[in-house]
Amino acid sequence: MNSSRTRLVVVGDALLDHDLCGRAERLAPDAPVPVVHGTRRSSRPGGAALAACLAAADGRPVTLVTALGDDPASDTLRELLAGRVDLVDVPLDGTLSSKTRVMAGDRPLLRLDDGEGRARTATAAAETAVTGADGVLVADYGRGTADVLRTALTTAAGRAPVVWDPHVRGRPPVPGVRLATPSAQEARTFARRLDHADDTGDEAGLRTAARDARTLVRAWQARAVAVTLGERGALLSHGETPLLVPTPAAAAGDPCGAGDRFAAAAAGLLADGALTEAAVQAAVHAATRYVAEGGARAVATADRADAPEAASPCGDTTADAVRTATRVRAAGGTVVAAGGCFDLLHAGHVALLQAARRAGDCLIVCVNSDDSVRRRKGSGRPLVPAPDRVRVLRALECVDAVAVFDEDTPERILGELRPHIWAKGGDYARTELPEQPLVESWGGQVLLLPYLDGRSTTALAHRAARSPAPTGGTPR
Repeated sequence: MNSSRTRLVVVGDALLDHDLCGRAERLAPDAPVPVVHGTRRSSRPGGAALAACLAAADGRPVTLVTALGDDPASDTLRELLAGRVDLVDVPLDGTLSSKTRVMAGDRPLLRLDDGEGRARTATAAAETAVTGADGVLVADYGRGTADVLRTALTTAAGRAPVVWDPHVRGRPPVPGVRLATPSAQEARTFARRLDHADDTGDEAGLRTAARDARTLVRAWQARAVAVTLGERGALLSHGETPLLVPTPAAAAGDPCGAGDRFAAAAAGLLADGALTEAAVQAAVHAATRYVAEGGARAVATADRADAPEAASPCGDTTADAVRTATRVRAAGGTVVAAGGCFDLLHAGHVALLQAARRAGDCLIVCVNSDDSVRRRKGSGRPLVPAPDRVRVLRALECVDAVAVFDEDTPERILGELRPHIWAKGGDYARTELPEQPLVESWGGQVLLLPYLDGRSTTALAHRAARSPAPTGGTPR
């Protein structure tokens, strides 16, 4: 089947996730705890809602069936999902679960959980969406959505591929699912409940994972079980000799949501008609890329109340740039970024940006804010304010998006974009770039491009200042 016509239905418990990201460089004087400062708050769909958004980013229509209520968290999630997926909600008892992570760089320091809402009952619309799907992904987070739709899911498993991503607080998959995708820890917990066997050796070891997968295939009456092993890949079992699918490369980054990325990729491919082995191999590669490219934060949206820079006169340029980078990555493309003040756009700038665009599938230009330019260039700069600079850059055919940053260097915005290539002019060939280690940390590359000699904003400004005033004629 063709993914452009294949509709995937994601069934499960949606969450609302928040990140408070900042820097931790010292301990508090009154307690041995880190002080996080310079925080920026962002929100994103979580749980089954994240899985649905990731599946939709693969280019297929997705319907999310989940439990939502009338509480503020449910309303916020509806806004975040608008335009990404079709939503069919069932009644929620209580308030939607939300999670807040306090982050120092890529390291979580603390998580705060709120809301214990559970799905109350199924609806006719939800049952129809499930039984009529081309493929189904169950993203069970133990809050009842899969339980109230269990009859419809059993019917769906008899006629379409169903992928079940289980949770230790939830019930086992319905019989006949095409693929179940527990983590190694989840598989160990489920298998222990079934066989009451004593643990031997490393719980994440391949022998243990193979034994657990074999047990679960038989107990769950599943066609196959893929035990996810983090950076080691996944172990696929049909009940006999397992197949190890290793990751293509080590990926350093935030693994939050990697299991959802794996399950969403596998479910979409099985709905398209792929073989289970091929779907699992592609899902391992998709999860590896997901972690390397920033994980769940790639689908986050800055909360304006806590991010005043988003209300700049340039508009929400960062969110637009992040969406562009996410879309291109999801399609397997190469994201290129370039940066600078671009105060008076001249031929040297244009040549650099055109060359950068040819190096990949999109070009995102990172521009210093007015305050940042003043700190770097002096009180007389910039000559052109940021909104005008952004507008001119956006008008260039080679530029796909523009992001404005207020710091002296672009590390923060690069951390959000995670480009595959960071392009700089050849005049930086003998200069140590402070952002180079950051770009290389997620597998990116700094690329130097030819720069036209003799072109500079400073030279243009000096020539304009020396030009004699016109002596006659009509002003223009």
